[in-house]
Amino acid sequence: MDEDAGGASPPPVPLAHVPPLQQPTTAAPSHRDMAASPTSSRSVTETVNGSHRFVIQGYSLAKGMGVGKHIASETFSVGGYQWAVYFYPDGKNPEDNSVYVSVFIALASDGTDVRALFELTLLDQSGKGKHKVHSHFDRSMESGPYTLKYRGSMWGYKRFFRRTALELSDYLKDDCLKINCTVGVVVSTIDYSIPHSIHVPDSDIGYDFGSLLDSQEGADVILNVGGERFHAHKLVLAARSHVFGSQFFDDESDGEKSEVNETDELKEFSIDDMEPNVFKVCFCSCIALSFQ
Repeated sequence: MDEDAGGASPPPVPLAHVPPLQQPTTAAPSHRDMAASPTSSRSVTETVNGSHRFVIQGYSLAKGMGVGKHIASETFSVGGYQWAVYFYPDGKNPEDNSVYVSVFIALASDGTDVRALFELTLLDQSGKGKHKVHSHFDRSMESGPYTLKYRGSMWGYKRFFRRTALELSDYLKDDCLKINCTVGVVVSTIDYSIPHSIHVPDSDIGYDFGSLLDSQEGADVILNVGGERFHAHKLVLAARSHVFGSQFFDDESDGEKSEVNETDELKEFSIDDMEPNVFKVCFCSCIALSFQ
């Protein structure tokens, strides 16, 4: 390839017979290598919560509308369903003879076996914060969520508050009642891991080594084949051929291995049993391909 000009060079060192450069083989993956990555999943059950405030203005005028008749709030959405608060000023149960007011939360949209937790709070309007709270959330561990079978199903209290006591309490102010309603719809989801495959691009290291051979950058040895000289790199050749490795490194004494070459001359080895054009094809292509 490249001829040196000027000055006499030391005679090439004969190189033992070099077997044809072999293409690298890849070991078949073991069963352990081919094992699938472990997967996992997790069931998460929680509530989707929402609240609504129902203000009943003109309580005294609502009295006497009849047992089992109610005033309904505007519908509100929680957990993908519509809900409404029903207030019964004369009670829901005929047997109570209008002694109690009743309050219920109703499923106001289509649904089957909707599971939910509920809370009804009658607000203390005196500012003392002594609200009357009926909460299903506090008892969820005991009885679990309540299941509403169909549209119109309700949860609540027939005897929410004794009417005579309510009318003398701080819950009624200016003929107005305020009820907070909280609904927690139970939803379940599955979290699971998805094995991710990472695309590894084709290696171009073979191209890089081919470019390195062409540029001769960092070359530290010369191979003389039938008078034609090839600049090469010892470590690359040793990685591809144990004969080269033995010739370059095993035969060196400790003094030679540690010796620093203070000249620009490269050590030259001769190969006498191969034609230059044959060697050039094998040398260039196999060195590059071995690293692909």
